[in-house]
Amino acid sequence: MGMDRNSVIGFVLLGILLFTYLFLSTKNSHELEAQRKRETDSIAFVKAQQAAVARARDTATVSAHAVDTLTGFNKAAAGAEHLVTVENELIKVVFSNKGGQPVSVELKQFKSYDSTPVKLVTPGSDNRFNYAISTGQSQSAQIDDLYFDGGQVVKNTDGSQTISFQLPTPAGESLVHRFTIRPNDYLVDWDVVVGNPGALFYQNNFALSWLVHLEKTQRDAKYERRLAGLSYYEDGRFDYMVSKTERTLDKPVQWLAVSQQFFNMTLVSKDGFSSANIRLAKETVDSSSGVERAEINFQAKVPAVASTVVPMQIYYGPNDFHILDKQAPGMTRIIDLGRGIYSFVRPINVYIIMPVFGFFKQHITSFGVAILLLTLFIRLFTSPLVYSSYLSGAKMKALRPEIEAMKKRVGDDQQAVGMEQMKLFREAGVNPLGGCIPALLQIPIFFALYSFFNSNIGLRGESFLWSHDLSSYDSVVSFGFAIPGYGDHVSLFALCAVATSFLISLYGMSMTPDQSNPAMKYMPYIMPVFLLLFFNGLPSALTWYYTVSNVITLSLQFVIQNYIIDHEKILAKLQENKNKPKTKSKWQERLEQMQETQKGAQGAQKRPLPRK
Repeated sequence: MGMDRNSVIGFVLLGILLFTYLFLSTKNSHELEAQRKRETDSIAFVKAQQAAVARARDTATVSAHAVDTLTGFNKAAAGAEHLVTVENELIKVVFSNKGGQPVSVELKQFKSYDSTPVKLVTPGSDNRFNYAISTGQSQSAQIDDLYFDGGQVVKNTDGSQTISFQLPTPAGESLVHRFTIRPNDYLVDWDVVVGNPGALFYQNNFALSWLVHLEKTQRDAKYERRLAGLSYYEDGRFDYMVSKTERTLDKPVQWLAVSQQFFNMTLVSKDGFSSANIRLAKETVDSSSGVERAEINFQAKVPAVASTVVPMQIYYGPNDFHILDKQAPGMTRIIDLGRGIYSFVRPINVYIIMPVFGFFKQHITSFGVAILLLTLFIRLFTSPLVYSSYLSGAKMKALRPEIEAMKKRVGDDQQAVGMEQMKLFREAGVNPLGGCIPALLQIPIFFALYSFFNSNIGLRGESFLWSHDLSSYDSVVSFGFAIPGYGDHVSLFALCAVATSFLISLYGMSMTPDQSNPAMKYMPYIMPVFLLLFFNGLPSALTWYYTVSNVITLSLQFVIQNYIIDHEKILAKLQENKNKPKTKSKWQERLEQMQETQKGAQGAQKRPLPRK
C-alpha cells in the first residue's frame, strides 16, 4: 500500500466523518417545520390577545386617577409600561415593569456582522419569561400580562446594582422580581420573592416558561444555524440537542442553555428545577435572520411556608471557555469542542490545542501568525509518525522495479500478483500499512481543530491577509447568487488548501508502484472537488491552518525524499532482508494455503470440461 493509497484512505475516512458530522448537525425533519408553524401560530394568537387588551385599555374611560385608585390584581392588569436600563462594563440590560423582566440585552464588548452591538434579546422579540399565578377563585393570570410597581435601581456597597419590581397583590400576598447585576459580570441574579406562596401558586407548583428566539450575529446565518443548539445539565450530567424537536427531562435540571455559534443564554436554578419539557426548532428559511427558537417549560416546587425565594441566574454572554468555567458546573461544555461520536477529540482541544494556542496568543498579536505557529507545533508533535510514513513510501518506491518485473512475470492474474507482492513485502521487511497508520492517527487532530476554530470566539473580527474575519469564510469574489453545494462566493484560503492537497495526492501517486487500479488513478482529481465544496464555507482560520499544514507536508516530502533518505542504502537493506532466512508464522502459512486453494479452484473453473 503506497503513499497514494495512504492518502486515499485518510481522505476517504476524513470525508466520511466530515459528511457524517454535517448530516448529524443539519438534520431537520418535517416535524421541525410543523413545530415552527405551531409556535408561530401560538405567538400570533398571544399577540392578538395582547393587542385586543391594549385596544380595550386605550378606549376605556378609566382616568389616570381611577387607575391609581385600583388595588391588587386589578391594578396589575391596568398599568402602563415603563422601561429601566441597568448596565455594567460588559452588558446593558433594559427591564420592563410589564412582567418584571429583561426586554433587551446588549453585549457591549462584541459587534454583530453589521457592526452594531450584539443583542441577545431585542425589544419586541419573542424572548420572555412567564408563569401563571392565582388571582382569585378558579382564576389565574400570566405574569407576562401584569404590570409591576417599582423599578428603582439601588447601588450596593460591593458595586453591584439591584432593581426590584413588586406586583400589586391583595393583602397577605406578595410577589417581587429582584435582579442584581455585578461589575464585570455577564451573570444576572434573579430572585423571585414570594409571600404566602400557597395562595399564589396552585398546589405550590412554580411552572416557569421560557421562550427564546436567537437572531444571527454572524454573516452566514445558515452556517450559524448548523452550529446552534441547546444544552443542559440534568442530575449532574451534561447533554445537548441540535435538531430533535422535543425532549422531556424528568430529573433535576441545574441549568439550561440556548446557544448559537459564539453566544448563549443560560438559565441557572440554584435549587434546581424538578423537571423540564423542551421544544426546539431551527429556522428553515435561508433568507431569515433568525437562527433558532426554543420553548422550555420548567417545573419546581415552592415550599409551603409563609415566605420563600426562588433563586435563579441568567447568563447573557459569549461562549468563552474561561468565562463559562467560572459559572455553573459543566457550562464549559456548551462550547462544542467535541461531542457525540466526536467526543474523543475534546481532551485534545482542552489539554493540548487550547493551552498551546493560548501561549502563542500571549506573545503574538496576530491570530494568523499564532495559527501558523500552532500548525508548526502540531507538525513537530506528529513528526515521528510523519517520518515513518515517508520512510514507508521510500521503501515502496525502492521496490517498484522488482514489483514491475514481478507483474510481467506473473501476468494479468490479479490474485497471483497480490500473493507475490505480499511475499515480496514480507521478504524485504516492508510493512505495507506503515504509511496508513500515521495518516489515520492524524485524523483526530483535524477534527479537534475543526471544532476549535468553529467555536473560538477570539477569532471573531480578527483579520489576516485578505480575510477580514477569521471566524468566517474569506471571500475574494461574490457571485450575488448561490451555486448549489458551493455557495455564493469564492474562498481563496479554501482554494489554497485544495490546491496543496491536490499536489500532495499527485506526489503520493508518483511514489506508488501500482498504477493499475483506475479508481486510484483518478482519486487525486476527484477528492479536490469534494474538498472544495466542503472547505468553501469553513472559517478561514481552519482553511489557513490546512494550507500551512499542506505546505509543510510538501516541503518535508521533498526534503526527506531528496536529502535525507538514501534510496540506494534502503535498497541494499531491503536486499539484505530478502536474503535472510524467513520463518513463517502459522497465520502466514494458513493465509498462503487459503490463497493457493482459492487459486486452484479458480484454475479448475477455467479449464474446459472433458468431452464424453
